[in-house]
Amino acid sequence: MSLMARDGAVYVCQSCGAVHGKWGGQCTACTAWNTLVEEAQARPPGALALAKGKARPGLAFEGLASDAPPPPRLTTGLAEFDRVCGGGVVPGSALLIAGDPGVGKSTLLLQVCGLAAERGARVAYVSGEEAVEQIRGRAARMGLAHTQVQLAAETALRDILEGLKREPFDLVVIDSIQTLWSDALEAGPGSVGQVRACAGELVRFAKKRGAAVILVGHVTKDGQIAGPRVVEHMVDAVLSFEGERGYPFRVLRAAKNRFGATDEIGVFEMGDSGLREVPNPSALFLGEGGERAAGAAVFAGVEGSRPVLVEFQALVAPSAYGTPRRAVVGWDSGRLAMVLAVLEARCGLGFGDRDVYLNVAGGLRIVEPAADLAAAAALASSALESPLPQDCVVFGEISLSGDVRAVGRGDARLKEAAKLGFRRALAPASVGDAAGVKVCGAARLAEAVDRIGEASW
Repeated sequence: MSLMARDGAVYVCQSCGAVHGKWGGQCTACTAWNTLVEEAQARPPGALALAKGKARPGLAFEGLASDAPPPPRLTTGLAEFDRVCGGGVVPGSALLIAGDPGVGKSTLLLQVCGLAAERGARVAYVSGEEAVEQIRGRAARMGLAHTQVQLAAETALRDILEGLKREPFDLVVIDSIQTLWSDALEAGPGSVGQVRACAGELVRFAKKRGAAVILVGHVTKDGQIAGPRVVEHMVDAVLSFEGERGYPFRVLRAAKNRFGATDEIGVFEMGDSGLREVPNPSALFLGEGGERAAGAAVFAGVEGSRPVLVEFQALVAPSAYGTPRRAVVGWDSGRLAMVLAVLEARCGLGFGDRDVYLNVAGGLRIVEPAADLAAAAALASSALESPLPQDCVVFGEISLSGDVRAVGRGDARLKEAAKLGFRRALAPASVGDAAGVKVCGAARLAEAVDRIGEASW
């Protein structure tokens, strides 16, 4: 028997945020089971005034042309963080930073706060997960105990907003949005309604007071930001802090940014005293030099405005079971299946009875289509047991017909390769020599595979 919601209450799915008028065992929006929780329906801001008959304000239109200068930036002093934000944090903006537990979100933001305070910014750090003494201890280990960062440990939204209004702060960090609760709702902290309401109030505070507000968000087990997706629409920027367990490297990636590019990345290295910026990630991800083994190919990629070189490692081995294994780390598994199919159909390489393993070295995750040719080169090199030259980089997109398609910013990729001592490149036929790097062009994937198998460079 279904339960009807009480007056002024609705049932909200804690997985996707869908609103239902009555309880059900399964959410009809995301098909999740037992996720509907009764929540009081909050009255939207301004609804009470309109209900009393107050006149609605008129709508004023403006033209596109404007002489207003671009929004100012608050540079925090952490260059990699400022790069991902578009050159610094914009006053009055709201940012959401999400990442796996233990990846270093709190460490990153405490470092941002400390460096910004050293540059004269008025900074507040509010934690709902740690006590003030815990934050002080981390700051001491990071060498930031002397900075003028105002600390507080609180989860009640009303008390937080009252405290922030007493002093004009330039930068406010809330760690985390899932721990806050508003007394306007009956739901518990972390529920969809509470996260949506608290985020909305903090975004309004940022716009009204001109302070930049950074919210820390948790992620679900599949890597999605926990809570309703509407929170991602509310904020001005959504940043993802990524890192593979066992690797010291951390990557800050922009998924949304109203004040900058959405494909920029910042690279950090986690150490005992906090995060260290990595200005040249190519040298870090490539590691030590030496003879290149069969199955390794260096990909010349571009992340945002920055060229990055990273090594693809492949292993093709006879399968010991009836169904061959396909394992990939750092790249899209669907893209791997497509490249394997093209190699079989267009190049005559057989993988049906062999296990295939593909890994992006260093813990970096590659999403650029230009990595197709590098992955195919690594797979072909392992299958043919023919290593690529030590001084060769690879990039290019592969179509289902077996063509090697051109990709953007070829000159920047080759210049980065030349700086690190590479002198040859396996790339689309439309790319010409540049920066002292000789390009071995390939119009078809079969040509590239023949070149790898015959070592004809």
